[in-house]
Amino acid sequence: MSIVDNRKATHDYFIEDRFEAGLVLEGWEVKAIRAGHVQLKESYVIVRNGELWIIGMHVSPLPTASTHIHPNATRTRKLLLKADEISKLIGKVEQRGYTLVPLNLHYKNGRIKLDFGLGRGKKLHDKRDSARDKDWAREKERLMKHDTRRGRPD
Repeated sequence: MSIVDNRKATHDYFIEDRFEAGLVLEGWEVKAIRAGHVQLKESYVIVRNGELWIIGMHVSPLPTASTHIHPNATRTRKLLLKADEISKLIGKVEQRGYTLVPLNLHYKNGRIKLDFGLGRGKKLHDKRDSARDKDWAREKERLMKHDTRRGRPD
């Protein structure tokens, strides 16, 4: 079950491979994410010292957060992944033009997981091509639906 999607990711990047990772979260963050107070829009994943970290994921604290905890909404959070997957990712990220983009946050067996993708940045003309293809697919679907309603004689 999806919590939040990063719809901007497929607009800005060609996603070539997808991965799923766990997150190291504090208690107030889990409660806030379950309440839907999270954004992935400006976030990205980096590799530092052989570990994966998500930067810029905004988790708004609930107003009922404890008084002795001082929540940091955009703190850097560690991603949990197997060592062989991390080493494979490090090799690919070091290639020219690849980046790790968060795609969505979801539940799996009661735990919060992050889907992220290995992506290549789109140039402006690629974005225009994608938009044109999407518009044409929508128009084609509309025309097909219109023709089937009319019941054309063959």
